Amino acid sequence: MILIGNAGVSPGVVEETLRALHDHELIKVRLPGLPREARDAALADLAVRTQSALVGRIGHVATLYRAHPKAPRILLPA
Repeated sequence: MILIGNAGVSPGVVEETLRALHDHELIKVRLPGLPREARDAALADLAVRTQSALVGRIGHVATLYRAHPKAPRILLPA
């Protein structure tokens, strides 16, 4: 799980998210304490910077997905 604090989407958060997506493909991102507009902007920014897709969100927890480049474990329907 990735935790985004009040500092927002820092380079460290992006780096850790990239590592987690490479290892797991599907990860949870938690954004406690940020207003709704800031959460939306942070998630959109993180998805763009990590070339991932926002596949779900409930409250302060979002799910990002990015297929592994060589050996995807989660296959999306065609």
